[in-house]
Formats: sequence, C-alpha cells, structure tokens
Amino acid sequence: MAFHEVRFPTAISLGSSGGPERRTEIVTLGSGAEERNQRWADSRRRYDAGYGLKTLDDLYAIVAFFEERRGRLHGFRWKDAADFTSSRPSAPPQATDQAIGTGDGAQDDFQLVKAYGGVFSAWSREIAKPVRGTVRVAVAGTLKTEGTHYTVDYATGIVTFDAGSIPSAAQSVTAGFEFDVPVRFDTDQLTLNLEHIRAGSIPNIPVVEIRV
Repeated sequence: MAFHEVRFPTAISLGSSGGPERRTEIVTLGSGAEERNQRWADSRRRYDAGYGLKTLDDLYAIVAFFEERRGRLHGFRWKDAADFTSSRPSAPPQATDQAIGTGDGAQDDFQLVKAYGGVFSAWSREIAKPVRGTVRVAVAGTLKTEGTHYTVDYATGIVTFDAGSIPSAAQSVTAGFEFDVPVRFDTDQLTLNLEHIRAGSIPNIPVVEIRV
C-alpha cells in the first residue's frame, strides 16, 4: 500500500458528515459507580462523503478517485472543513498559533502539532499533512522564512532548520498552518444509485483517518 499525496475533491468533502471518534471502555460496578479506561491515546476521524454529491459529474469524479486509490488500498488527503487550520477556521494561520517545541541549540527538527483544550487536560495532535505554502514558523516570536531559515516536509509535517538557524536554548518554536487529514476509503465497494439519471448518488462513501 502507499499514500497518494492528493486531496479528495474539496467541493464534495465540504458536504460530508463526520468527525472525531474515541474508544473508551466503561465498566459499571455493582455499586453503580463506573470505571473508565481510555483505549486510544489519540482520536480517529471518520467521515461520510456521500452527502456531498450533487451532480452526475460529481459521481463520475468520485468513481475515478476511488478506482485510482484501489478502494481501501491507498491513502489520500482529506480537508475537514470544520478543522483544517492551526487557528479558528475563520482566521488565517499565524506563526505563533501553536507551540511545536523549545530550542536547545542542537535540535533542528520539530514536528508540527495542534493543541486542543488546555484548562483541564489538553490533547496534542500530530499534524503530518500540512498544506503546501501555508506553514509559518517563528522562533522566540520572530517570523522565519521558509527556504532560507527552514524547510518543511509536507509528507510528514516535520520542520527542519538550516544549520545557521537552529533555535538557541530556551527559545520557543511556534508555527501556524493549514492541514489535511490522512485517510483512506473504508469500503471496497461503491453502490451507485442512478434512479435520477441527471444527478445520481452514492448513498454511503465511508472514509476513515489513518496513521502515517
């Protein structure tokens, strides 16, 4: 299997449904009290793209995309319209949006991450699929320049500083970015409905997040 660095048609994914899923094991004791155990350290997102189909051309595009991915075999990028940026969806990414590390004078690689919450128990999400051209990085609050001070691996989300630009000890490293979710189809069969020949539909197109 492989990961194809291509995004699912955005016009269709914008009409999808879905969101994060977690796995919690709950045991109810004889007293009525509960014991809860977190089975997954990280959430996993699921979507249904079937809601986004509007035209016969949309249907054709999805069939072609599905066939090229060989069903569930190959992964691809997905834009989650509700959660695709280091800031709020209504605000452009800023270089100080997310803390991604602290310099020590030697470390040159930093993984992009996004924090959720912060009052009780913040969760840090690794961002592996940033969108090209959207990453902004700052060191100690000073904006740096991609290609001059650092490079970005857009297949892994790792920021690498050039030899002369490695953050000094105790300097904060922050970043802002847009990102995609790495996913795959969660079915090997598309069931097409051509009752309305000018539109057509695929009632269910399940997509699930994968680890890369």
